[in-house]
Amino acid sequence: KNATVMDPNTQQWVIFDGPVDALWIENMNTVLDDNKKLCLSSGEIITLAPGNRMMFEVRDLAVASPATVSRCGMIYMEPDQLGWRPIVTSWLNRLPQQLEAKRSDINQLFEWLVDPTLKFIHQSCKGVIP
Repeated sequence: KNATVMDPNTQQWVIFDGPVDALWIENMNTVLDDNKKLCLSSGEIITLAPGNRMMFEVRDLAVASPATVSRCGMIYMEPDQLGWRPIVTSWLNRLPQQLEAKRSDINQLFEWLVDPTLKFIHQSCKGVIP
C-alpha cells in the first residue's frame, strides 16, 4: 500500500520472494493487467502508481495458471548456473548489525573455502543417495 502513495515520477519496485500460492497468485492477475488494480479479498481496490513495478522471484510456477504466466515476463535460471555466490551475498546482506564490521572478512572466508571444498566433495566423496 505504501508503494502506491509515493511520488508518481519515482520508480518503486515491489519484490515478492517465496513460493507461489495458487489463490494468492490468481488474485494478482488484476494488478498484472494494464489497469494495475489490486483487488483485495476485503473488497478494497488499490490502484498502483505509474512508477510501480513488480518482480516475482519464485521457485517454480507449478500452481500458476496460463493466464498468470502470460501476464509476466519470465526469466528462468537453472539453480546449477547460479552457483553459491548469490546465496552468500543475500545472506551477507541480512547480517545482524553487530557483525556488519566483519562482513568483508566473512565474505573472504567464503571466497577462500567454498570452491576448494566443493571441488574436494565432487572429486573425493561418494554420495549416499545414487
